[in-house]
Amino acid sequence: MIEKTNKETGHLYGLIGFPLTHSFSKKYFEKKFEKENLDACRFENFPLADITEFPKLISQNKNSLKGLAVTIPYKKQVIPFLDNTANIPAGLNACNCIKIENEKLTGYNTDWMGFDKSFTTLLQPHHTKVLVLGSGGAAAAVCYALQKNKMDYQLVSRQKASENVLTYKELTPALMREYNVIVNTTPLGSHSFINEFPLIPYECITAQHYCFDLNYNPAETVFLQKAKQTGATIKNGMDMLTLQAEINWQIWNR
Repeated sequence: MIEKTNKETGHLYGLIGFPLTHSFSKKYFEKKFEKENLDACRFENFPLADITEFPKLISQNKNSLKGLAVTIPYKKQVIPFLDNTANIPAGLNACNCIKIENEKLTGYNTDWMGFDKSFTTLLQPHHTKVLVLGSGGAAAAVCYALQKNKMDYQLVSRQKASENVLTYKELTPALMREYNVIVNTTPLGSHSFINEFPLIPYECITAQHYCFDLNYNPAETVFLQKAKQTGATIKNGMDMLTLQAEINWQIWNR
């Protein structure tokens, strides 16, 4: 673990992504460092307009940078820059945590771990089939966690990327009854898209449904508001982010 030393020691951690105007990570870790008297630690946001800026960031901070969290849109794009990807589960082509040691970058995916610990707390025995809204790196992490829990899932996206992906227009009332868990991995409803929501048939959601949104700001997205009105169980991504941040911290300092 990090020793409680003076600021000259310089342990730097950060978050890369774009944009980073409403970062959970920076506020969370600044409070953590203050509470635990970790005066040697700093956490900074590094908004990169393009992933090609990443090597320069690493080079400029090579003496102090110990770990990075990765958010959209770079969870997949950062992988070619890593020295070690052995800790990213097979088939999960997304990295949201980087440990930096001896100038070597080791990638991890803790998204699925944070989601798994948060999501399963409200699962009921009848919750067996899941609609996963979105097809990016966050969706990949969610699907990996669902596989671990032996739950059937179906990817849903605006465009039909493959035969295994449904479009929103293909969600029939029968499918909505069959898949009574819905996980939103898209940014729709977040602070940047606050009035937007996935175009699913909300009239088919019932009190038997469980709707989980990876977004956390606002606390109730339009997606969750609409689900709540039907009596469905709802949960946002705040708990997931907190769990994930602590897992990242353990990785950076073990």
